[in-house]
Amino acid sequence: MKIGLVTPYDWAVPGGVNRHIESLYRQIVARGHTARIIASASVPADQLDQPDLIVLGKPYPIPASGSIARIPILFNLDKPVKALLAREQFDIVHVHEPLQGPLPLTVLRFSNAANVGTFHAYSGSRYSTGSMAYYYGHRLLKRWFRKLDGKIAVSEAAAEFVDQYFRGYYNIIPNGIDFDRFATPAPPIPELADGRPNILFLGRLEERRKGFSYLLRAFRIVKTEWPEARLVVAGGSDRARVGYDTWARRTGLPDVLFVGAPSDEDKIRYFQSATVYVAPNTGDESFGIVLLEAMAAGRPIVASNIRGFAGVLTHGVEGLLVPPKNEAALAAAIGQLLADPIRRDELARNGRLKARDYSWDRVAERILAYYERILLAKESARESGKRAEARPAQRSRLGRFGSAVAPYVGLRR
Repeated sequence: MKIGLVTPYDWAVPGGVNRHIESLYRQIVARGHTARIIASASVPADQLDQPDLIVLGKPYPIPASGSIARIPILFNLDKPVKALLAREQFDIVHVHEPLQGPLPLTVLRFSNAANVGTFHAYSGSRYSTGSMAYYYGHRLLKRWFRKLDGKIAVSEAAAEFVDQYFRGYYNIIPNGIDFDRFATPAPPIPELADGRPNILFLGRLEERRKGFSYLLRAFRIVKTEWPEARLVVAGGSDRARVGYDTWARRTGLPDVLFVGAPSDEDKIRYFQSATVYVAPNTGDESFGIVLLEAMAAGRPIVASNIRGFAGVLTHGVEGLLVPPKNEAALAAAIGQLLADPIRRDELARNGRLKARDYSWDRVAERILAYYERILLAKESARESGKRAEARPAQRSRLGRFGSAVAPYVGLRR
């Protein structure tokens, strides 16, 4: 098969959808298929370390669901998209977030391949950017939605969100993780290997929905019973880190260690150096991929009880779920795990078993099998269409005796 993977987002900026596509690309190529990644980018393609990348359009930052999406906003893509599709002749065009931004919509408009769309987003608020765009734009977007031969959602939450506006059957195929990389023991972070309890947060501090402010206040409570505990904060912009660090110093809260955005290798080391991983997100998460990464690394988890997280973590089995925006509950759950190493080990074992089911080799097999089903269904529909077109012409030649002789010439329906 030859597959085109389309993202609405700037390929030069890391993000969940782009990481998903990059991993899926590697799995497709490893199985002997051909793939191209079609994306906009804020830098030239030759500056990006990504094989088979085709850059179309320049992206601009747009606020979206508590985050910033970088997508091309100029509708000048018709000619290059038509030329690309004519040149590549894809069997499958797999568009991620197919109704968001001009690049996916333009590709769907001109694609005659078997079109598959994956819906990643979820929002619990009707006033979020995604909800408003679907609510006000669903009538116009239906023409592109009908171009989809197959529809995937990464979770039940994502399927229910999009189904409010675009009714259909959504095949649930989750995000994948590189299980072996996270599960393989990595060298510890030296400054964290002193026996003190390490509470790890990993996320973009500048996004309020990541809930770091609630964890910071919860850590103040934790410190009253666990004075040796340390909060390790990985990720976020320099500006966001300065603001939180200033607050911690002004309130006299010690042992908050801001380490910046880690590399992929260091991310695994931070996970494996943690005593507990905490995800205090407040909502608008369609899937808990970071929870699965922590599970694969063998870490017990405390997380907010929101739709995307509850879909991958069972309370009391792989970790503890607490009400979002509740620092007291967050602190209590963290303290509970710090006090019980046997429970931590049990949750970690269960989590690793759960995470294995989401390994990319298993997820990719499901996606490729879905491609084959869609191709077969589309080919069957084409053959049925050809036969239907042929029948009236043959009947007209038979004249008024057609109904009598139809059983003998294969024309009966």
